[in-house]
Amino acid sequence: MIILIVLLFIINYSFLNSALIQIFEDSETGLVERVIDGDTIKINGESIRLLGINSPEKSEYFYFESKQFLENQILNKEVQIHFGKTKYDKYYRKLGYVFYEGRNINLESVKQGYSNYYFPSGKDKYYLEFVGAWNSCLNKGKNLCKKSKEECIVLNKWDVGEQIVILKNICSNDVNLTGWSIKDEGRKKYIFENKILGKGEEIILTPKDWKEEYVWTKSGDSLILRDTNYEIILFESY
Repeated sequence: MIILIVLLFIINYSFLNSALIQIFEDSETGLVERVIDGDTIKINGESIRLLGINSPEKSEYFYFESKQFLENQILNKEVQIHFGKTKYDKYYRKLGYVFYEGRNINLESVKQGYSNYYFPSGKDKYYLEFVGAWNSCLNKGKNLCKKSKEECIVLNKWDVGEQIVILKNICSNDVNLTGWSIKDEGRKKYIFENKILGKGEEIILTPKDWKEEYVWTKSGDSLILRDTNYEIILFESY
């Protein structure tokens, strides 16, 4: 009798596990009708913003590749959405992690270099997995994780409280920063215009340069400096 009970439990484990997840987690299933971009899809007629990631906007480098990745993974397929602490964003889109065949597609997007991790509302239970996925991507230099060969520019200061970033040229030659960009985990991005940084010189950036009241969030953020080829020169996070 004991053996029979164990066998029945094993056979039905996946069903029971799925049922328990459905009970204790706020989730739903649906068919992916459309991929809007690399971090937004449409299911059951509603827009879903993928949690934990930020992908390039339509006008940005690697937008089409990021969108294509999601289309290849989940378009016209039934997926499960696990919702986070906040179910809707300010645009009334649902916020969730997309799972297909047991895989966290949001996490895969970061791991493959189609987006960077992004947790504007604070770190959740998936945060460390996403950081690990991004670090793995950086080590492999894949797609958006490709590193620049530029080594002259260093981060001399990053004060979140004062919202100040100071970059310094540590080389003996001038460095042309024109066309470079510096951004946070999300959408705030500053592009350098007609800027040459001389030997030993520093440049100080404040929210005014972004035309924002603030750039770096207190709950955690990342700083990404890229060259004109959109390759990463600096990446720091807290």
